[in-house]
Amino acid sequence: MNKPRTAITPTRDENYAEWYQQVIRAADLAENSAVRGCMVIKPWGYSLWENMQRVLDDEFKATGHQNAYFPLFIPLSFLQKEASHVDGFATECAVVTHHRLEKNAEGKLVPTGELEEPLVVRPTSETIIGDAFSRWVQSYRDLPLLINQWANVVRWEMRTRMFLRTAEFLWQEGHTAHATRDEAITETMKMLDVYADFAENYMAMPVIKGEKTAGERFPGAEQTFCIEAMMQDRKALQAGTSHFLGQNFAKASGIQFLDQNGTQQHAWTTSWGVSTRLIGGMLMTHSDDDGLVLPPKLAPTHIVIIPIYRNDEERTRVFEYCQQVANELRQQTFAQRKLNVNVDQRDERGGDKVWHWIKKGVPLRIEVGPRDMEKNALFVGRRDQGHKDKTSIDRNEFILNAANILQSIHDNLLAKAKAHRTAHTRNIDTQEEFYAYFTPPATDANQPTPIHGGFAMTHFCGDVELEKKIKSDLSVTVRCIPLETTKPGTCPFTGKPSRTRVVWAKSY
Repeated sequence: MNKPRTAITPTRDENYAEWYQQVIRAADLAENSAVRGCMVIKPWGYSLWENMQRVLDDEFKATGHQNAYFPLFIPLSFLQKEASHVDGFATECAVVTHHRLEKNAEGKLVPTGELEEPLVVRPTSETIIGDAFSRWVQSYRDLPLLINQWANVVRWEMRTRMFLRTAEFLWQEGHTAHATRDEAITETMKMLDVYADFAENYMAMPVIKGEKTAGERFPGAEQTFCIEAMMQDRKALQAGTSHFLGQNFAKASGIQFLDQNGTQQHAWTTSWGVSTRLIGGMLMTHSDDDGLVLPPKLAPTHIVIIPIYRNDEERTRVFEYCQQVANELRQQTFAQRKLNVNVDQRDERGGDKVWHWIKKGVPLRIEVGPRDMEKNALFVGRRDQGHKDKTSIDRNEFILNAANILQSIHDNLLAKAKAHRTAHTRNIDTQEEFYAYFTPPATDANQPTPIHGGFAMTHFCGDVELEKKIKSDLSVTVRCIPLETTKPGTCPFTGKPSRTRVVWAKSY
C-alpha cells in the first residue's frame, strides 16, 4: 500500500521532535541564529506574537495595569538580596563583566575595562523592579501599584528548542505591589484567570489551572500558580505562571509604606508572565502532518484567496473578481478586528500556492476560477479539515457567514484538543501502574521514543524528596495541584493521606 502523502516529513508518529522543527521551517516561523541557543523570529512567527500581545495588552489594561520598561542589566548585588531567588537562577545567568573592547597585540578584539560590579542580563525582573517600587511606594495611597512590561529575557539554557526553550526569548512580566496579603492573592488569581481565558478563547488550547508543588515553585515565591496544557505527544506545557511573592521581595528590596495608622509596613507583591513559548504550544496543540494549523483569532491572515486561471484573459478577470471578494470580506469583523484577507497574486502554480498556505496554517482558503465566477461561488477549504475537503459556497452567503465559519474552526480545534486530553488522562492508584504508564515501550536505540503516557491523576502526599526520585526515575514531575480538587485519598507511593489528586506528566 502506498504511503499517504503528507507535506511534513517525518510525521508526528514517526518522530515528533523533528516533525515540530519541520513545521516551523515549512511555515517560515523562525530559524536558528548564529548565536547558540537563540532564534530569529521571522515575520509570520512575529505576527503571531504581535496578535497575542495585542489581546493580552488590552486585557492587562482592562484590569488596571500600566506598561513600563526597566533595564536589561541587573546589578549582581540585587539578585543576592533574595537568597532563594539567586539560587534558583544562578546557573542560568549571563553576566557582563567588562565595558569595552580593545585590540590586543595580534589585532584581535578582547574585553577590557572590568566593571566594578558585574551586571546580570535580565533572567526576570523582580529585583530591579523591586528597587524602583521601593522609591515609588511611600504611602498606602500609592497602592496598589500595577505594572507590566513587554521585554526580552536571557536564561542560559543548555538544551534549546525554538519557541519552547531558547537562551533569549520574548515575554511580558507583570509586577504588582499591594497593601494587604488578601489583595495580592486576589491579583495573583485574577491574572491566572486572564491567562486561562486567553489560552482557551484565543489559542483554542485547553488548560488546567493549578498550584505548583514546593519543588516546582518559582524561586522566592510563597505560592506559584500555573496553567498546564497537553501537547499532541501527551507531554505537558507550562503555558503561563502567576506568583504570590508574599513579602519576600518587598523585604529584600525595601518596598515599604505608611499604612492608614501611620505604621510602616512591607508591601505584598506578585509577578506573572507568559512568553513566546505560547507559539510553540499553539503549534503542538493543533498542527498536523501537513503543517501549521492556526486558531483563527490569532492567525495573521484569516482568509487567503487563490486565483485559478489558464491564460492572461482569464487571469485578468479572475484577479478582478478575487479583489472584489477580498474587499467585501475586509468589511467583516471577527474577534474585534477586521478580517485580514490576502489575494495570492504570485506567479506560481495554483497547487503550489494551495500547499504554501496549508503549511502556514491559514484558517480559510478560497480557490476561484472562471467556473466559480459563472456560478457567483467560491471553492472553500478549511484548515481544520483535510486538504481535499473543499466546498462550493455561494459568494454572498460565504461573505455574510465568514465570521461564523471562523468561530466554528476555533470551536472545533478546542473540542479536538479537549478530547485528546481526556483520552490520555488516567486516574492511577498504584505505584506499579504509575511506573508502567510512564515507561516507554522498548525500541531500537537509533529510533525516537514512541509517544506514550499522558496525564496521570494520582494522589500525592507532597514529599519533595519523593518527587525528586520520581523525576530521576521517569523524567516525570507534578505539573500542578488542580484548583478543582477531588476527594481525599491515599498516596500510592507512601501510603500517606492526600487531600486531592495532582497532575503528573513529562513536560517541556
